[in-house]
Amino acid sequence: MYLLPRPQQEEWYEGYYALRYDGYIVLEETSSVDGYPYMKQLQEVVAQETGLRLKLRQGSSKKADITLRVDASAQAQAYTLTVNQKGIWLSAGDSAGLLYGIQTLRQIFRQKGACIPCLKISDYPCFPVRGLFYDVTRGRIPTLEYLKKLADRMVCYKMNQLQLYIEHSFLFENLSEVWRDDTPLTAEDILEFDRYCKARNIELVPAIASFGHLYKVLRTKSFRRLCERPELADAPFGFVDRMNHHTLDVSNAESLCFVKGLIKEYMALFSSDKFNICADETFDLGKGRSHALAKEKGVHRLYVDFVKELCSFLKEQNRQPMFWGDIISECPELLKELPEGTICLSWGYGADESGEAVRKVAAAGAVQYCCPGVSGWNQFVNQIDVSYQNIKRMCQYGRECGAAGILNTDWGDCGHINHPDFGITGMIYGAVFSWGSEMPAYEELNRQISFLAFRDRSEKFVSIIEKLSRTWIYQWYDAVDFMEKRSEAKDSTQCAGLPEAVKGMEACAKELCGLLPELDSAVKACVPPYLMAIDGMILLQKVGAFVSVREYGTAPLFSENAADLAAELEEWFYEYKEEWRRVSRESELYRIESVICWYADYLRREF
Repeated sequence: MYLLPRPQQEEWYEGYYALRYDGYIVLEETSSVDGYPYMKQLQEVVAQETGLRLKLRQGSSKKADITLRVDASAQAQAYTLTVNQKGIWLSAGDSAGLLYGIQTLRQIFRQKGACIPCLKISDYPCFPVRGLFYDVTRGRIPTLEYLKKLADRMVCYKMNQLQLYIEHSFLFENLSEVWRDDTPLTAEDILEFDRYCKARNIELVPAIASFGHLYKVLRTKSFRRLCERPELADAPFGFVDRMNHHTLDVSNAESLCFVKGLIKEYMALFSSDKFNICADETFDLGKGRSHALAKEKGVHRLYVDFVKELCSFLKEQNRQPMFWGDIISECPELLKELPEGTICLSWGYGADESGEAVRKVAAAGAVQYCCPGVSGWNQFVNQIDVSYQNIKRMCQYGRECGAAGILNTDWGDCGHINHPDFGITGMIYGAVFSWGSEMPAYEELNRQISFLAFRDRSEKFVSIIEKLSRTWIYQWYDAVDFMEKRSEAKDSTQCAGLPEAVKGMEACAKELCGLLPELDSAVKACVPPYLMAIDGMILLQKVGAFVSVREYGTAPLFSENAADLAAELEEWFYEYKEEWRRVSRESELYRIESVICWYADYLRREF
């Protein structure tokens, strides 16, 4: 039987228990928490997976099919599930454990229906925090409906923290110049979503850019005075430049007041006692207005002093601060200067990630989360193989170094072009590796995810996507970089493989279409976005080939003429926009549109 994450201890016996159509779910009256929401959820789970609608009762009952019990003396987040020929018993240490036991039952019902094999499962997480960090600021802002769907998926795999990353995509008061051309999240959105998450034992943690990555804020007429390098403020927008510039000028006392104001306004909307100030990739620090101060004190001193001020402010507000550790890991001794309990977010996203930063932070005695990634940034389709290796490694480093949690990341560099659903597999990798000590083999785990998450009876879905994620040569980042910087396109040697890449994508599309009869009707809708992504990737390979012909005189590799290719690109993008709007607000769709239109015009240009 497939169970994700795999329980810590499990025993399986002969025999089974068959649920009755007139049975009950009973919460023992001695339970120390309000169990009704969990009884109700379990009732819905049973109905969804078996068709049976069990009745609810609190107290004792001779007709109990499933008995729920909460024992406050037991371990937090832990549960015990027992099935024998007389019934099903779920006992938990708290409401979280009860919820996680229900998710295990959900997966068992999905595979066994109303006849549950006799078993005993004792389960608990390796890491107390198993989270997801989701970028909702650099291209794609999912609808509130979609965010709720994301929270529901997280629950299924026993995850308990979610952070929505904000640079400029929240309706801050007095920042209208920042969000006037966007469709930002509102206070009402956050308040509603916070309560939705809390009801599912997910802590919604605020996360905003407070130091680096303030590109849009610091380009405005109102706030460019706070920019380290204001001479860049009027440069044309660039996806690449957005990643590399616009750091706050810490030599200006007003900068600290400005950020504190944002933090105070935003934190009031969350029930969490944590706050992520981010403070990563401050590439411009000391290179502009703070140059003289940096020369006097050192860049790292400027960095840690500002971060310390923000963390101390959060402690005064009874919030536990957290921040990205990429800068301070270069001088880990400075971690000792930060307020006690500050969480350092140690990140690394490579398939061969070394874990050096994690070990440095651990040696400094700081609290840390290990932060891998789902490898979807700059991609039409997430790099499945890279995410598996990266998440597995980072979770292992976390165990070795005593990390307090795992925070898996889903970034949106270069417009967040990939559909939000494409990160599901990587999200589940993070859930599996942060819960248990078992590290399932790559192919085996992909089969299990195909079956449980995508309800694919053939167990091939993830393997097809994995092949797809490795096929393309001319990638979205290449297209963006060439457009913005006129950087060198793929050379003739690289371009030679483009026709084979297209054939590989077409083969993946055919496999996905052939898989449809094996998918549950409820998840068939996940296939069209992949087919659309494949078409976009194919068109991009042909565009890349044409760029190489035009810029470097290489031999043509495809039969389409430039005008026809331009029309195909525009027609494809019309459908892409429709799909985007099904799950996301308008947000920065127009920026992706500008890339597509530029290439269509480029293709039609006479040379």
